[in-house]
Amino acid sequence: MTAMPAPEISPASPGVVFSRRSPISTIARLIRNPLDAIPPETFIHPLVHVEFNGVRRLYITDPALIQEALVKNSASLGKGDEVRRALGPALGDGLLTAETPSWKWQRQAVAPAFQWERLKGFLPAMIDAAEKRRDLWALLPHRQLDIGHEMMQTTFDIIVETMMSGRENIDVAAVERSVSDYLGPSGWMFALGVLKAPEWVPYPGKSRAGAAVAYLRGVMRDMLERRRASGEDRKDLVGMMLAAHDPETGRGMDDENIIDNLMTFITAGHETTALGLAWTFHLLAAHPDVEQKICEELHRVVGNGNVQPEHIEKLTFLKQVFNETMRLYPPAPIIVRNVEQPFDLGGHHLPKGMVLMIPIYAIHRHKLLWEAPERFDPSRFAPEKAKERHRYAFMPFGAGPRICIGSAFATMEAVAILAVLLQRFRLANPGRRPAEPLMRITLRPRNPMMMELADRPPFCSPLEPA
Repeated sequence: MTAMPAPEISPASPGVVFSRRSPISTIARLIRNPLDAIPPETFIHPLVHVEFNGVRRLYITDPALIQEALVKNSASLGKGDEVRRALGPALGDGLLTAETPSWKWQRQAVAPAFQWERLKGFLPAMIDAAEKRRDLWALLPHRQLDIGHEMMQTTFDIIVETMMSGRENIDVAAVERSVSDYLGPSGWMFALGVLKAPEWVPYPGKSRAGAAVAYLRGVMRDMLERRRASGEDRKDLVGMMLAAHDPETGRGMDDENIIDNLMTFITAGHETTALGLAWTFHLLAAHPDVEQKICEELHRVVGNGNVQPEHIEKLTFLKQVFNETMRLYPPAPIIVRNVEQPFDLGGHHLPKGMVLMIPIYAIHRHKLLWEAPERFDPSRFAPEKAKERHRYAFMPFGAGPRICIGSAFATMEAVAILAVLLQRFRLANPGRRPAEPLMRITLRPRNPMMMELADRPPFCSPLEPA
């Protein structure tokens, strides 16, 4: 007997909530801060249906349904036009934006750079970059700094050293400004994409974003040309892409495709970790009890010496703290997929053309998934608690076959940087106010996150009783 097909999903479907937010309000929120355009119903319901400008959207926050969509039915999904409009100008057909099969062989080409044994070999470079930042802080004539900027520079130093064998002639400050210029008007990119406006339509910041993309791709092109001219066979990410060939077609990556991927790793790769670190320092300033527990772990594991590569895996509480930060402030707050081939999901039929929205920010703060979801509580990620939780209730690096290839790299890097800096310094929030998260593709603070620097007892040794 042939099974009856599932009914097509609609606002009237059982278990589906229909969001009635007005289109005008949605567009205004997209422009101002796309994070605010997430329907409020997604924080308390598993499926929320939105219809706007002739396009049907389904927000999914149920972990089991997310797994069913992004893993079981991954072959039926594509990135879609909205992602291409927002990221394509900078990242081209790179790993983050490419569709299958182009994506598949590109991922296979760069995968060796992210194997666990190779990642552990990057730890000395990560610690060295953190120590250089620590030593620069010690020389500051004033004691206030923009922690976001500081972390951007630190993670940039790490990614170019580990993945590109050194920064060569790259101007880090200019790259950072250009990334910000490109991401700045992304709210307009999202809004115009939803409205299906022609791509030539002007918007505030468009020309600056275009100039930023031209500059960044030019920097990558110059670096690649120098590498080709040198004839060196370095076993880094660039070398892997130069040598890569599609096993099915035999074609290699041309220069533009290599630049697409370098742009992906330079912009997305270092930016997301840097933001996670900045949010961590911000949260620790408001939770001195958690910071003290980190200090105690550092003193217990590292002792009266400098952080070494063998210490990183033992800093389990520090990793819990970083995970809890990534729960509250996931660097990539939303995953968007288009239904390319119809399929059934949770008893509903999803038609071709429907847009699936996986609002990670809402999932991580969902009332049905987390106790007191707004509270900063690193104990949620203690091993015994983590085992009880569905795998797709926490997904700061995405999910399914297209999960971020650099997730282990980013976590290891973050723990190393935090360990080195927290061993020597503590940071305070002089404003005593929580920073407002702003989605600009990644999750940035709306304003620079200024923090005050204070020395700590040597090697994070326990504080003397008052």
